[in-house]
Amino acid sequence: MIPVLKNRLEEIINKFSEIESQLSDNEIDINIRMSLSKEHAVLSPIVSAINELQSCQKEIDGVQEILDDKDTDPLLRDEALNEFNRLKKNLESLSQNTQKLLIPKDPDDNRNAILEIRAGTGGDEAALFGSNLLKMYSRYSEIQKWDIEILSLSENDIGGCKEASIKISGNNVFGRLKFESGVHRVQRIPLTETQGRIHTSAATVAILPVAEEVDIDINVTDLRIDTYRAQGAGGQHVNKTESAVRITHIPTGTVTQCQDGKSQHKNKAKALEMLRAKLYTNEKEIRDSERSETRKLLVGSGDRSERIRTYNYPQDRITDHRIQLSLNRIDEILSGNRLNEIIDVLLAQEESDRLSQLSEAN
Repeated sequence: MIPVLKNRLEEIINKFSEIESQLSDNEIDINIRMSLSKEHAVLSPIVSAINELQSCQKEIDGVQEILDDKDTDPLLRDEALNEFNRLKKNLESLSQNTQKLLIPKDPDDNRNAILEIRAGTGGDEAALFGSNLLKMYSRYSEIQKWDIEILSLSENDIGGCKEASIKISGNNVFGRLKFESGVHRVQRIPLTETQGRIHTSAATVAILPVAEEVDIDINVTDLRIDTYRAQGAGGQHVNKTESAVRITHIPTGTVTQCQDGKSQHKNKAKALEMLRAKLYTNEKEIRDSERSETRKLLVGSGDRSERIRTYNYPQDRITDHRIQLSLNRIDEILSGNRLNEIIDVLLAQEESDRLSQLSEAN
């Protein structure tokens, strides 16, 4: 048994037994039954892990008695010692698994996500870097077998991405991309640089969980909806009808826009989805802050103003400042093929942070 979590494990077992007792009541209200069934499904794998852990501990205790007995036959003692060592390793593995199951899950992890990229300081070079990031995430999404839908894209005359919003749909999208939010900085010699000087530019990335209508109630009277002609690179109009839509949420000043499709109706629906995601994210940040003002994972707060990563081309190195991770071969990572090498470490760090908090709370 894990000493620091012993009380927590007992609480879960007691809660699970209580739920099973309530579910056995045939006269229970249907809504209450549905709620209890969901909780039962969540706790079931944890209880199974706890039972395995306790069973292993009992076996260890039994073998320990044999080892402690001075009259134990030498051959039996050797067998018991081998079994004791095997069970100890198994106990450690079961303990780690149980602790991981106890870590509170982010309910938004399995949501789809809206990815926003905005060129920051650095002019055209920042926009070109924004284009690099857009290609990286698009390719990574393809590797993950996620679906991509462009919501809006604003480019400059040389193909740089000034602003972009894309919807990414699939399994555990937000869960894998959520720590990409923040300022991405690039250090390299721009193509237009004649004296070989290294410039520093930046682009901002935001990852927003897609919210459903039931998650966010938007009052139509709070919206200002403007239509305009969609524009291409350099500002030229790409169609003759006002199909692009810009929506402003008056109470918060939040603005979203979509100009991808030729249908004004579809663009409006996409802009509303983006607005819902932004408002949901704002509410989520407030809730998280209220739960614990001091809580902040080592991997970062998700604040878009936080510098999270530097792409240093002269040294062919990418550094994630939150976890002090440096990797070489920038092109392979920007191609999306090796992005998991950063994301996996970030997720492992989050798990470690949450586990530490769980232990401290107990």
